[in-house]
Amino acid sequence: MRFVTFSGPRSSPHAGALVDGGVVDLTATGVARDVLSMIRSGHDGLAAAARAIEDTDPTPLEGVRLHAPIPRPPKDVLAVGRNYREHATEFSHSGFDASERSVVPEDPVIFTKAATSVVGPEDAILLENDPTGTVDYEGELAVVVGRGGRRIPRTDALGHVFGYTIVNDVTARDLQRRHVQWYLGKSPDTFCPMGPAIVTADELPDVGASWLRTRVNGELRQEAPIANLLFDVPTLIATISETTSLEPGDVIATGTPVGTGMGFDPPRFLAPGDRVEITIDGIGTLGNPVR
Repeated sequence: MRFVTFSGPRSSPHAGALVDGGVVDLTATGVARDVLSMIRSGHDGLAAAARAIEDTDPTPLEGVRLHAPIPRPPKDVLAVGRNYREHATEFSHSGFDASERSVVPEDPVIFTKAATSVVGPEDAILLENDPTGTVDYEGELAVVVGRGGRRIPRTDALGHVFGYTIVNDVTARDLQRRHVQWYLGKSPDTFCPMGPAIVTADELPDVGASWLRTRVNGELRQEAPIANLLFDVPTLIATISETTSLEPGDVIATGTPVGTGMGFDPPRFLAPGDRVEITIDGIGTLGNPVR
């Protein structure tokens, strides 16, 4: 199943399920108040959603606005740095990493992005929120936690995945370098586009086989299989949960491949009028204008 948060011309955001022909309103049918409550309801919620999909006529997508699937995550977005080998080298050579111990990390590099930075498909990335003028894109697979836990074994980790979505880990590069800790450079408002949908894990049993592609103004900038992650999804879940409890609805952005704007000479940062589109096989395309 594919879950979204959507609104109509005169309605507040509702939880929905994307189907051929439109979106089934899971809020109106009483299945879930929002996507986060859908995730927290576990197997019973999924069963109720499946029944609603069978029994309810969809709303046509024309005139429907999609929001981030989880417009306000319960905690800050967990994120992973330098998790593709070639991007780790790109970042090292860029001069923007002030915290490097080695070019290719020996352990996952974990940081967070403020929950307030989350926006949805077609929402604008606002350059005014970076006073340094060094806004960069990072296309990423994001994992949405279903069943929470602490000290989750790597062998059990995929059983804790509700599904997958796309995140653009937009970054103010000079702020990232200036403050060493990456939080301020990663967390300006509008700097975490997410969506368009959460695809349940059963729909992507081998997410590593999917490819990620990022285009800026139609130009292909990033292209890599998810299988190229240095630390895969089970490793990330096991590593984070070793010390920190994961909860339903937590979002983990898994890292970006080579091809970010900082890797060009000179760097190709985002400018007003640009458009960034990130596509992952089996999930869809997340598109955002830049203003």
